[in-house]
Amino acid sequence: MPRVLMSRLSIRWALLALVLLLAPTARAEMIFDGVFSQGGVVFGRTAPGTRLVLDGIPVRVDGDGIFVFGFHRDAPASSVLEITPPGGTVERRSLEIAARDYAVQRIDGLPATMVTPPKEVLDRIRRDAAEVRAARATDRPVADFRSGFIWPVTGIITGVYGSQRILNGEPRQPHYGIDIAAATGTPVVAPADGEVTLAATDHYFTGGTLILDHGHGLSSTFIHLDTVSVEVGDAVRQGAAIGTVGASGRATGPHLDWRINWFDRRLDPAYVVPPMPSH
Repeated sequence: MPRVLMSRLSIRWALLALVLLLAPTARAEMIFDGVFSQGGVVFGRTAPGTRLVLDGIPVRVDGDGIFVFGFHRDAPASSVLEITPPGGTVERRSLEIAARDYAVQRIDGLPATMVTPPKEVLDRIRRDAAEVRAARATDRPVADFRSGFIWPVTGIITGVYGSQRILNGEPRQPHYGIDIAAATGTPVVAPADGEVTLAATDHYFTGGTLILDHGHGLSSTFIHLDTVSVEVGDAVRQGAAIGTVGASGRATGPHLDWRINWFDRRLDPAYVVPPMPSH
């Protein structure tokens, strides 16, 4: 599985700055570095002032021409990127998106109320979901993701992105993150620079839930935390402690469920980090 190594990407951004200075302005010059597949994350650079729209969603381009976007687990075979360079006319590029095969994961032994929640908690679940949607809708103009990404915790990977979940024998939503087994209380660190947009301690399904916004609509979500050590509005640097591993919410044991979104599109965190270190 290919992965984006951000140290390499930083070098390419620097080189691209020179390329763009020499490029003609009538047609957009662009560099992509990422994975054009379902769940893929794509970083890129273009001439500052270029306007980008992906499948009708505006893509923020900063003053250095840096941008990011991604594709959902079930993205169709192609996406349309509209590009309007400074002083130029709109160009439409069709982006081919590779399909993926996903595993089926069966999890048994969950409390029945965590698979089919009782009616009296439905309002709570809706409030939780609304908080998460609002946090992920953030579109800060700061490209904190330029710091690169590291694993927020190291351990054995017990769940992967995209797998179809069968809970207590009942088909449920696919899994949209990476599960990393670790002991309760193990520190969780920020995988990249960012700003905290959600710091909840008791969501029904996800328990301790933290969202760290990396800018331009790219965010990380950390689920089942035992403790949350930051607050909404905190600016954190890569490697800073943000909480601890737990088994809160719907979980059968202590682990971290790490997810990445571009707005409401759920992406595969494995595409932004190197392979998990061996233990």
